[in-house]
Amino acid sequence: MRKDYKLEKRKYVIGSFIVVIVLIYLVRLFNLQVLDSSYKDEADSNAFLRKAIYPSRGIIYDRNGNVVVFNRPAYDIMMIPRDVQPFDTLDLCRTLGITPEKLRKRFSDMRDKRLNPGYSSYSPQVLMTHLSAEDYGRLQEKMYRYPGFFIQKRILREYNYHCGANLLGDIREVSQKDIDNDPYYSRGDYTGDLGVEKSYERFLRGEKGEEILIRDALGQIQGKYEGGARDKAAISGKNLKLSIDIELQQYAESLMVNKIGAVVAIEPATGEVLALVSSPTYDPSLLVGRERGNNYAKLNKDPLKPLYDRSIMGVYPPGSTFKPGQGLILLEEGIIGLGTPFPCHRGYISGRLKVGCHPHASPITLKPALQTSCNAFFCWGLKNMIDRRSKYGTAADAFEVWKTHLVELGYGYKLGIDLPGESRGFIPNAKFYNKVYGEGHWSANTIISVAIGQGEILATPLQIANLGATIANRGWFITPHVVKEIEDTVIDAKYSEKHRPDIHQEHFNSVAEGMRMAVTGGTCRLANLPDIEVCGKTGTAQNPHGRDHSVFLGFAPYHNPKIAICVYVENAGYGATFGVPIGSLLIEKYLTGKIAENRKYIETRMLTSNTIIYSGVKKH
Repeated sequence: MRKDYKLEKRKYVIGSFIVVIVLIYLVRLFNLQVLDSSYKDEADSNAFLRKAIYPSRGIIYDRNGNVVVFNRPAYDIMMIPRDVQPFDTLDLCRTLGITPEKLRKRFSDMRDKRLNPGYSSYSPQVLMTHLSAEDYGRLQEKMYRYPGFFIQKRILREYNYHCGANLLGDIREVSQKDIDNDPYYSRGDYTGDLGVEKSYERFLRGEKGEEILIRDALGQIQGKYEGGARDKAAISGKNLKLSIDIELQQYAESLMVNKIGAVVAIEPATGEVLALVSSPTYDPSLLVGRERGNNYAKLNKDPLKPLYDRSIMGVYPPGSTFKPGQGLILLEEGIIGLGTPFPCHRGYISGRLKVGCHPHASPITLKPALQTSCNAFFCWGLKNMIDRRSKYGTAADAFEVWKTHLVELGYGYKLGIDLPGESRGFIPNAKFYNKVYGEGHWSANTIISVAIGQGEILATPLQIANLGATIANRGWFITPHVVKEIEDTVIDAKYSEKHRPDIHQEHFNSVAEGMRMAVTGGTCRLANLPDIEVCGKTGTAQNPHGRDHSVFLGFAPYHNPKIAICVYVENAGYGATFGVPIGSLLIEKYLTGKIAENRKYIETRMLTSNTIIYSGVKKH
């Protein structure tokens, strides 16, 4: 009999079709039973209620053991939507002190998957956060009236000192992005936001626990599943000890009231940050509790930008505080010796170019140049370096050597402080000027302003203070950091490693002597304390947008330094007017614990003065 090949082919087609249908059903079944948890959630929710147990967040201490940040209990109202039964909404609103409209909106927002992507009627949802102990007490008595609702204990932060907001940070409710990036988090959890709370979140947060409760057919809680054998205890977060001296922090913030700028104080031998001030600042307790959102919005709209951490994010021209670093480079490269003189006829004059300077003796060598903050000396020094073709070949090559030294001194790149948001500042390279002026079409005179910390040079107050620490140590620094110890944990090794710029120690000794001369008989005379050998350098940074900025870089004592400091006050004029007084008061306060009676007038002037009026920003 002849075969029917069409029928034979049809058999394979039908068989393939059946196989495809079976595979589709298998894939769908796998998806429902394994990948899609909604059915499992529904089944589990009928029998179990899983309640998260939130750990106590780590406590934060200052370097002297003072409690800075601790915890206080707060309460969230949670609900499982499918378990909610009709209840007296007006009674609930009266108990919580909210309007029915607000309650309805909260229900609506909860069900909106655009606002609440993790919504499920079978899983616990947050109705209201941050109930006070009083609200909790009133509600607890009535919970039997609201089936499907329960109370979740939370932790809020409390502050013993109303300072250090930018460096401490705060905690906030997690976003969907946080949940997607870290499986630890779920809807309604909290995470560190800004400062130490953010950078050390994984240590501070601890580990959540879980309580499993069993329910009957009516959804009523009957007790713990297997007597609590399957429960998981929460593990408290690790405590932190900051390097910050909280009393010095408070004092520094008080001196910076009604001023825009920053203060950074470092312990040179360890790289530990003693104070980190951004001004204007705010009370960290404003970002705690129900009003956090409203307060954050107000702070964010403030034209003075209190949320912006100027100490590590702000980039400024360093002005004459740049000159000690410039002196180090010129000495190391052999461009100058300690006896090399340069003329100063009320400034640097080269052809038609003039950079002004104030009157002093001329010619002048390095140490007196640091003492009097001579602009001409450092301009001539940079010109001699850039023009020395016999040593470097081209101006571009010479400039790259100069720039490399500055990077080794901590400029131009992030130092790596253990806080989020640090800026790198800016040190131009030869390619930058080639792009601006054309290759071979620029010279030392074209860029001469960088010799005195102006022009394209930008630095953070942290970088300026770090230069002070490097000179104080006579040639090395440790990456600045604000956390001194983590409970039962070794801190990152990079916060104990010494960085040594390729500059000989004797040059640091010479620059330190020049900075000491600036205090004993130069531009920093107001920092000349009778019992403390202070070294310093003023800076008056030109500002195209208004009054000049007042800057001070210093360290003390001269031998075995304990503190290096940068004070940067925007629109405050000469460095000696605000930078030096504030810096000297902080040095005196830290090293002696008090301000001498004969210097109280300086303290009063700094506490009561207002430089915001010169900033161009309206104070409100």
